[in-house]
Amino acid sequence: MTSLSRWRTTARALLPGVRDYAGLRSCWRRDVVAGITVGVVALPLALAFGISSGVGAAAGLVTAIVAGIVAAVFGGSNVQVSGPTGAMAVVLAPVVAQHGPGSVAVVTILAGAIVFVAGVTGVGRLVTVIPWPVIEGFTLGIAVIIFLQQVPASVGTATPEGLRPLPAAVEALTTADGGTARWALLVVAVVVVVMIGLPRLLPALPSSLVAVIAASVLVSVAALPIPRIGELPAGLPMPTWPQADLATLHALFGAALAIAALAAIESLLSARVAASLAGTAAGDPDRELVGQGMASVAAGLFGGMPATGAIARTAVNVKAGARTRIAALTHSVLLIGVVYLLSGPVGAIPLAALAAVLMVTAATMISGSVVTRIVRSGRSAALIFVLTAGVTVCLDLIQAVELGIVVAALFALSAMARRSGVHREALPGAYRPGDERIMLLRLDGAMFFGAAERMSATIAELAVSGPAVVILRMSGLHHLDATGAHALSRITEQLESRGTLVIIKGVDPEQHQLLTNIGILESLRHENHLMDSLDDAIAHARDHVHRDNAMTPQRPAPRLDSQP
Repeated sequence: MTSLSRWRTTARALLPGVRDYAGLRSCWRRDVVAGITVGVVALPLALAFGISSGVGAAAGLVTAIVAGIVAAVFGGSNVQVSGPTGAMAVVLAPVVAQHGPGSVAVVTILAGAIVFVAGVTGVGRLVTVIPWPVIEGFTLGIAVIIFLQQVPASVGTATPEGLRPLPAAVEALTTADGGTARWALLVVAVVVVVMIGLPRLLPALPSSLVAVIAASVLVSVAALPIPRIGELPAGLPMPTWPQADLATLHALFGAALAIAALAAIESLLSARVAASLAGTAAGDPDRELVGQGMASVAAGLFGGMPATGAIARTAVNVKAGARTRIAALTHSVLLIGVVYLLSGPVGAIPLAALAAVLMVTAATMISGSVVTRIVRSGRSAALIFVLTAGVTVCLDLIQAVELGIVVAALFALSAMARRSGVHREALPGAYRPGDERIMLLRLDGAMFFGAAERMSATIAELAVSGPAVVILRMSGLHHLDATGAHALSRITEQLESRGTLVIIKGVDPEQHQLLTNIGILESLRHENHLMDSLDDAIAHARDHVHRDNAMTPQRPAPRLDSQP
């Protein structure tokens, strides 16, 4: 296949097609119902995440609409629902605080472009290697941050600027006005009670929306003096290209890169969860990134915020019976109706009600059973989990994922090194004279940079007795890197220089190419001493010992009846 043909095949796989709507005739009614259900659930979340990020409720709603449509058409999953998320709000909040709300459109488009390029270049498949404890630790950290960010609104005060979530929550509690805080906490209590109790009584009703409506009615009827969302636009804004010079792009590139990394990770994780819940094959991760990148670019043009695949809304979509992309499109159409028909009532929603919705959402983001399974899986997994969660809350989300991956890799390398070693084996079959001069060594595990020096030292220590032949049995060696190949070449050269013949058996084609490139053939006495069969290696070793014995003068054996 030519490079042009490969490019066409790749491009075709990344573009929408009729295959995206297979079976639509039989399931479109379920898709529409699922879309309406998700739209009802998404409305309070979109408003809350927009406010939590610092860009406003309108931006959250616009993102849910625009990004939801674009990602549904161009994304890699048939049931993924995209829009603003809690994790993205957490990352975006410090960007807004440092560079101002005007920077959001620029950083959103820039991050979307980065995600798009990552999908086109095939980076999507690399994100799927993130360890499970890192994912859950990251999720727990995000949940804690989301909860802490809602504390100021839950007591009716503005969020303190320039502080991390924990100190900001503490300051809000200590400086809150008693009268306002009392009514705001009453609203929070109403929302929490409804969201927890309603699913047990009437599970078919959207508890978050019912709770917000109940709280809004209470606040309006009682004329409670607590902050509201405020005025919302009565329609979608026209798309505009934000003005930004090179200095602005340079200043925002680091933030855009962090946002792009988070968008890629969260979207691909959500797509994997969707495939698991739906019982279908996972979608194309590269196409998912292409779709999410385009969604963020489109959201930025309309004044929205960066978008990702939303795990909670996607799970609701699947459980409601969604099978095609029509469900996600219906969810966005419903939200468009809200913007054009209900912007007034939505603007009257109290901020404390949305804060309570996010608090309940944060509390359900990770379950006790997941934490228990992680702790029971081993000390290394527990440490990675706690470390990732702690760094997420105290420092930075992207740094937390990076550190978690590094620590997990170190533990994995340590475990791989412990399972790697060199063991002496007896020659198979009956003993033959001269076999004591043949040493058969089995190499197990991985001879890589973390174990190569120890394994080569073990070979040298075992061969210190000066055998005539050393057979290195490598069929149990599952991995060999450049450091291991270099160490093997060096120990082979040392043994050969002492007169010991080295035969290497069981090298697979990939290892053979690496050993050849490193120069193992120059270290061996003859290139035919790279053998595939153990029987051939032993036969060659015995023949060498026999010829060596024949060429070496032997001292006469002592007479048994000789006198001292």
